[in-house]
Amino acid sequence: MANSDNTSGYYIIRQNDFVYNPRKSSDAPYGPISSYKYAEDGIVSPLYLCFHAKDEINPLYYEWYFRSSAWHRYIYMSGDSGARHDRVSIKDDTFFAMPINLPSEQEQSKIASFLQSLDERIAAQEKLVASLKKYKKGVMRAIFRDKSFVFPKATVWKSIHLGDECVFFSGGTPKSTDSSYYGGSIPFIRSGEIHGEKTELFLTEAGLQNSSAKMVSKGDLLIALYGATSGEVDISKIDGAINQAILCIRPYDMSKQYLRYLLEDSKDDIINTYLQGGQGNLSAEIIKNLRVDIPDSTAQSSVVEFLSMIERRIEMSVEEYEQIQAMKRSLLQQLFI
Repeated sequence: MANSDNTSGYYIIRQNDFVYNPRKSSDAPYGPISSYKYAEDGIVSPLYLCFHAKDEINPLYYEWYFRSSAWHRYIYMSGDSGARHDRVSIKDDTFFAMPINLPSEQEQSKIASFLQSLDERIAAQEKLVASLKKYKKGVMRAIFRDKSFVFPKATVWKSIHLGDECVFFSGGTPKSTDSSYYGGSIPFIRSGEIHGEKTELFLTEAGLQNSSAKMVSKGDLLIALYGATSGEVDISKIDGAINQAILCIRPYDMSKQYLRYLLEDSKDDIINTYLQGGQGNLSAEIIKNLRVDIPDSTAQSSVVEFLSMIERRIEMSVEEYEQIQAMKRSLLQQLFI
């Protein structure tokens, strides 16, 4: 809302008018250009450049054109030198001299309609992924907290301390000042990388042997102790070394996948109980002292099978979402050359 006593120089904009904000961002490296969607007239600060598509131009085509990078090269080549690092500097006349290849009105409409449909498909897929994740969370709650999940009557339960049923160990970090410790072939897994198949850093054998870093194997259960990922848990997808911010858990008899799901469900409770305001670090002792109810191996296998099925469905949906996103990026590059 603008100050009604200080609107001198403001522009009045109407539905389908375009506004160019020359401020750069990670999502819009040359500033965003968006259309005004509301039926009521609005006003815009004179800091922004406003324009309207002529009758022969479909405004939705323009909308998609400016979501592509087709116009970036012109701005890059034609902008004024010495611009502020956070703002594009280009004269209005130069901006409006930007050449744009326009197909027929019918083709413009087809392109805009197709891309709009693709956007709606992406939104629907994103909603599906969110729904599946919510469903998985609800199922885990039913299993591990509410105990409303249907277990066979013959299921045998026991209450345990995790410290009595597992081996625990963390790692360490080689001296960052010794370059001979880094650049080798041993993946160095840090807390933010426990879900991935790749690491940014690699250790040499000397780095591993001359530090507290410890090797873990593909299939080991890892939980992040420090930082923004505190409490996150996963099964390692690679062989590698861990630092002090990761705890490796190797159960004696319990299913690692069952324990992984149990700890994933318990994350919020662990954080709320042991970290004030979500700040601070977890420790091996905190995890060791957790008391949990564990069913027999048959029931554990059933739970793992059911939750794994849900996870596979989520993974397939995420993969499909990423494929549609990649298709959109490709089309935005090809349709506006």
